[in-house]
Amino acid sequence: MSFEFYPPKTDDQRAQLDRTATRLRERAPEYVSVTFGAGGSTLSHTPQTIQRLRGTLDLDAAPHITCMGGSREEIRGLLKLYRAIGARRLVTLRGDLPSGMVSPGDLRYASELVEFIRAETGDHFHIEVAAYPETHPQARDARMD
Repeated sequence: MSFEFYPPKTDDQRAQLDRTATRLRERAPEYVSVTFGAGGSTLSHTPQTIQRLRGTLDLDAAPHITCMGGSREEIRGLLKLYRAIGARRLVTLRGDLPSGMVSPGDLRYASELVEFIRAETGDHFHIEVAAYPETHPQARDARMD
C-alpha cells in the first residue's frame, strides 16, 4: 500500500501535509509518493516535499518522474537531484503532454524512461511504474497498446 501526495506550496498546505502524513504513517505504507505537475509546474516543490517526508516524517518517499515534454538532460538533472537528496525509489510514468506543448520531448513512453533511468543510474533506484490498467486512451485498440 502506498499514498500519493501533492507537493504543498504554502505554509498552511505544509502543515496539512504534516498532519495527514503523520496519520497515514500509522497505516504502515510501503512508501509514499509525491506528484510532479504537468510541465514541471511543481518541480521546485516536489524535492522539498520528498525531503520533508523522508527526514521529518521518516517515510520512504518517492518522487514521480515523467518523460513527457522533457529532454534527456532535464531528466538526468532530476535523477541527480533525487539521488542527492537520498531518494531510493521513483514512480515513473509517461505523463500527459502539457497544454500548449507540441513536442513530447526526447522520450515518448514510460518504458523508454525506465530504460534511460537504468542506463543513467544502474540499480540505484527501485522503480515503480504507473500505467493504465486498461487500454491507454491514445491507443487505437488493446492489441496496439
